[in-house]
Order: sequence, then C-alpha cells, then structure tokens
Amino acid sequence: MDSIIFALDGRDDLANEIIEELSNTQMSQDILKGNINTEQFSDGEVCADYKTSVRGKRIYLISSPNTAEKVLQLNFAIDAAKRAGAREIVPIIPYFPYARQDKKDQARGPIGAKVMAEMIQNRGATSIITFDLHADQIQGFFNIPVMHMEGKFLFDRYIFDLYRDYCGDNIVLCAPDAGAAKRVKGFRDQLKHRWDIDLPIVMIDKTRKEANKVYSMVIIGEVRANDVIIIDDMCHTGGTLVKAAQELKHAGAKSVRSIVTHGVLSGPALNRVYDAIDEDIITDFVCSDSLPIEGEVFIEQGVFVLANNFITQISTAKQIVKGIVATEQGTSVDHLKTMV
Repeated sequence: MDSIIFALDGRDDLANEIIEELSNTQMSQDILKGNINTEQFSDGEVCADYKTSVRGKRIYLISSPNTAEKVLQLNFAIDAAKRAGAREIVPIIPYFPYARQDKKDQARGPIGAKVMAEMIQNRGATSIITFDLHADQIQGFFNIPVMHMEGKFLFDRYIFDLYRDYCGDNIVLCAPDAGAAKRVKGFRDQLKHRWDIDLPIVMIDKTRKEANKVYSMVIIGEVRANDVIIIDDMCHTGGTLVKAAQELKHAGAKSVRSIVTHGVLSGPALNRVYDAIDEDIITDFVCSDSLPIEGEVFIEQGVFVLANNFITQISTAKQIVKGIVATEQGTSVDHLKTMV
C-alpha cells in the first residue's frame, strides 16, 4: 500500500465513491481510505491529525473548502502530513475556493484565488487535482503540477442522453455571458468528438451594475422552439440563472435546462431554483457533487422538499479516479478523461 485517501470537511461520501470506482481498476489493492480526525473547538479553532500512518506514502486529501474553517482545516491537514513524513501530498479540490477572484476587480482589491493557491502550495502540497476552475489562468498561480478536470467530460453523457432520448436536433447550448462562451464551445467540441453530434450555440449578453445583480440581458442567437441548455461553471444565488431562463422562455424556447459544475446555491438559491422548476421556467437543474447539496424548501402547510428531490447531481468520482490513476501510473490524463 503506497497511497492513502483521506476525506476532510465531511466529504466521506465522495471518498467512498472514489474508493468504489477504484475497485474497478488495477489500483484497487494499492489505494486505501485512511482515518483522519478533524474537529472544531468551542473557540472556533480547527484541527486535523492523522490516525493512519502516512510516512513514506502518497496521500490524497479530498476537500471542498467553501468556508474559512474548511480552508484552514485543509492547510492544517497538509502541514500535518508533511510533518508526519508523507512522500507526496495531493489535495483533491473539486470546488476551488475564491476562484471568482482571479484578478483585481478593484483598484486596491486582492486576488483571492492566488492567495488560496499560495497557501496550499506553501504548506507542502506537491500537486493538486481540481475541477472546472472559474478561470484557466488560476493554474498559473501554482508552481506545482495542477491536474484540471473539466466539466465537459462529466456532463457530455447527460447531454447525449437528452439528445438521443428526448430532444434530438432541437438542443441549443447557451452561454449565459461572454465569459462562459469558451466553456460552452468546449462542450460543443467534446460532444462532436465523442458522440458525433453538432449542436448550435447562443449567448446572452448581460450587464451588471453590482455583484450578483443583473441589469439587462440580450440573447444573441435563435432559440425559438428549441430546447436550450444553459451551461456555466457555478450557480450562487440563482438570480441570474432564473432571469436568463425567463428571457429564453420569452424568446420562444421550448424548454430551458441548466448545467452548472458547482452548485454553490447560497442564500435564496434553493427557493429560486425550486420555484423556477415548479413554474416550468426551468425543466431540470443539473450540477456535480463538487459541493454537497444540503437544505430544503418550505412549500406550505408544514411541507418541506429536500434539495436532492428537485436537483440532479452527477458524481465527480469517475473523473477524479482518472486523475488518481494517471498520478499513480505516471501517465497522461488526457486520454483517460474521455474514457467512459
């Protein structure tokens, strides 16, 4: 046994899926799940200590550090592993924190994503595996290898199944803003390469007056009588998504679905998504499990609906396993990404 997987911040669910997927590979006997103790004390401080020996091992730390406490916990786990003699330390970060702060938006503002990269690297990480970064240049914030797993390899089968079983050539891929256009083109190229289907793209030109608030939207392209799929890397409050879906419906779209890699879903997002589905503004909301989807929506008369009853989650485990296998075997991950 040369490698061990540890789950931080409650990601045992994903770690168990990864172990199960690894059982179908040649790595099944070489990688086991280890035990790490993480806790938060009454004064708010956090700690992490290993109950499984890591000396001379390559260790993988699964974490979705979307809070300050989880960021600290990940850094402490890296530090503890280094001090305990781990040979390699590979954080697996399906949701990279502060990814939207990839540049200076204000004259005297920070670059949050670079701060996160430096923290992880300087603590002792030897490489990282992460998923669908908000901006590709974040990879350049590291001076260690970054294995970037893209959403197009995760969601292409969902789109193909939709094409084959329901919508056919009526599907139109939609970039919700100019920044998402490159990502949506990547989806189109992946669908063409893997499934031999060629889908058109439309784009929404949106104007903001402040963060998380859209002032106006203009649809560039034809959506009338088509089944539109909005593709983005993340959904925070859901306001922009619902407004975009409404605009597409007003423009004559037959249906609107949403694919986002990271379902952050903060604040009123769950209620907005549920209401949009209930009112047939959105047909389906699909995201990965890069963040656990928790919470519920109160309907009426004491009735609650759990989020996982109206949100479709697709596991990142298979794609992460391809990154682990490439690391273990010292091979290229490119050909593994496209494998079923």
